[in-house]
Amino acid sequence: MDHNIVGKSVKRLDAVAKVTGKAKYTDDFFERDMLVGKVLRSPHAHAVVKSVDLARARALPGVVAVFTARDLPKIKFATAGHPWSLDPGHRDVEDRLILTDKARFVGDAVAAVVAEDLLTAEKALHLIDIEYEVLPHVLTAEDAMKEGAPLLHDNRPGNIVSSFGVQFGDVEAGFREADHVIEGDYETSIVQHCHIESMSAFAFVDTDGRVVVNSSTQIPHIVRRIVAQALGLKWGRVQVIKPFIGGGFGNKQDVVVEPLTAAMSLAAGGRPVRYCMTREEVFIDTRTRHAMKLHMKTAVNSDGTLKGIHVQLLSNTGAYASHGHSIAMSAGGKFRPLYDFPAVKFEPKTVYTNLPVAGAMRGYGTPQIFFALESHMDDIARQLGMDPIELRRKNLIKLGHQDPLTKNVVRSFGIPQCIEKGMELIRWDEKKKAHLDQKGPKRRGMGMALFAYASGTHPVALELAGARIVMNQDGSVALQVGATEIGQGSDTVFAQITAEVLGLPMDMVHVVTTQDTDITPFDSGAYASRQTFVTGIAVRKAALEVRDKVLEVAARRTGLAPAEMDIRDCRIVETALGRVVCSLEEVAMDAYYDRLLAAPITSDTSANVRINAMSYGATFVEVEVDMETGKVEVAEIWNIHDSGTIINPRLAEGQVHGGVSMALGAALLEQMLFDPQTGKALNNNLLDYKLPTILDTPRINAAFVETFDAAGSFGSKSLGECPVISPAPAVRNAVLDATGVAFHKIPLYPQVVFEKFREAGLLAQRSAEHV
Repeated sequence: MDHNIVGKSVKRLDAVAKVTGKAKYTDDFFERDMLVGKVLRSPHAHAVVKSVDLARARALPGVVAVFTARDLPKIKFATAGHPWSLDPGHRDVEDRLILTDKARFVGDAVAAVVAEDLLTAEKALHLIDIEYEVLPHVLTAEDAMKEGAPLLHDNRPGNIVSSFGVQFGDVEAGFREADHVIEGDYETSIVQHCHIESMSAFAFVDTDGRVVVNSSTQIPHIVRRIVAQALGLKWGRVQVIKPFIGGGFGNKQDVVVEPLTAAMSLAAGGRPVRYCMTREEVFIDTRTRHAMKLHMKTAVNSDGTLKGIHVQLLSNTGAYASHGHSIAMSAGGKFRPLYDFPAVKFEPKTVYTNLPVAGAMRGYGTPQIFFALESHMDDIARQLGMDPIELRRKNLIKLGHQDPLTKNVVRSFGIPQCIEKGMELIRWDEKKKAHLDQKGPKRRGMGMALFAYASGTHPVALELAGARIVMNQDGSVALQVGATEIGQGSDTVFAQITAEVLGLPMDMVHVVTTQDTDITPFDSGAYASRQTFVTGIAVRKAALEVRDKVLEVAARRTGLAPAEMDIRDCRIVETALGRVVCSLEEVAMDAYYDRLLAAPITSDTSANVRINAMSYGATFVEVEVDMETGKVEVAEIWNIHDSGTIINPRLAEGQVHGGVSMALGAALLEQMLFDPQTGKALNNNLLDYKLPTILDTPRINAAFVETFDAAGSFGSKSLGECPVISPAPAVRNAVLDATGVAFHKIPLYPQVVFEKFREAGLLAQRSAEHV
């Protein structure tokens, strides 16, 4: 069954529709007499709503409804996009109301308006009279945990969402017995996803009294459940439809606007209501990447052998939990299958503060911990006088490694080859020699960093995916999956898997890209780099079932046994002879219209995937640092991956380009800033938030080391989030190599680099050299 479609760079199914503007997104759909919703947001970082007067707003002509938290069910719900757990202790923190009467950050939603048009809705917001009791606020995790700090949520003493951690081995013994104990502190900043399409939804009540929500979401089946929970409805009373989506990067793995949009429709008597966030709203009331502070303490012998590590992590989750502590725990789990630490102690704390809510973002805590770990590895190498690559090589885990906590087994391990390929492609040894003894205002340095990442969430969470295939009368097929195409190319990959199994050309596989919870098979959605790995297994399973049914019908027609035949290029072939015995269309027509045995060929199946696979890779980078201004420029960068079998090389390379660009933005430019006196965002727009433009982005180079992992469909492993993990520490390590100055925080703003140089006395030294 070798049809050679898997592994080819076939064209994206949605390419033409997107570049010609024919693809329809949430805002392209309209219902008759659509109303507009707008939200009134708190100007205070922490305040109780004492009184509300809605009379003036309600009296404005064109206003249909105005409401606050007092008009809605007092049902707290969780917004994080995770599968439901039958174990109450394993569920996300339920701390959110659709609207609140206690604002916990500047921008918290306290009232909503529904009006005939946008201008009227915006006018009505200014007519709502609210009196607040302003409370003290805290913006840092350290301040939030202090005695006497204002409490954001009554059931979380010390504002700690959770401090659950893990450990194995005897870390203290490692510290006692090792030749050296090396410590370091590292910090990452708050950044925003900046997907092209903002959060948008519209909702109405259908003729059966069910709430219908059309939304730009990564997780339609989870949205259905959370909307129902927030409104106190039976889950079956909600329908969610997801059309084309303009990016998400994890931000749309949270249920942000859908419960409120549904509430707007209900307040308007079930009429259709659209609520689309402005970009400024997206910055402050969707989700951000968690700012983290990490302290690393490592036991190591003089020969570079790692004996144990103690990681303390402090995560700022903002005003509500969202994905909360699961991101800190994800960080603690992803680094373990890389280096062979005999003992690990991981102590995380996730803390509430009066900042916008942090949640899922591409990499899910892994970019933060690998920035710390891979910076720390270079610092250790420097203190030991070792080559940083040799330190890493010496301590890598081996094929067959089993994590002592998750019990996941490493069945493919291509990172040694990734290191070799990266060194070769960037000419590591040659450039290291060329950069020795540099003088002058501009200096070059080389850096690298490794990473590990999982394929899905097993064993932490359920990994269930559904797929449905229907064969048409001409032998073509329609594929439905609950997994969502959000720009990463998953629909194309699923079509390739289907075509490969069924011996079809790509143009005979139609993938239904719109998910509708009334129709589409259940799938938890697009996150955790799970779709090719998890949903791909379900798609292959469904395609194999269709193939078996096709060959059973062909057997009736030809008298050959199903095992003696195959499907190739829309023909049924006697395998041993290569002889065409009939066309696939003839088989399909028999299945539909045989007077005695007609039974259309379909498959409707699911896969509960209880296995995982680790992806690996490395970033190699050369930077140039301006010693006068602190500006850092990336001269050359290579991002190399072991993602198992690459199903579609062109799509894979596109994932790398996008991920590396995001990572460089976070490393060098991006950071959300807040006024410490008020808690107000200072740069919640695309002018003041320094997202890298095409002129700021260097040429990004991708390379792959293809291994085969038996756990995945056709041997594939995760890729979508992997490219964002290792570029930042690689850049930091390259700056260290160029200047000798260690930076423990990203982003590496030019002014921050400049100050570090001044602290190190390098500016005076440079001036003397220049003279």
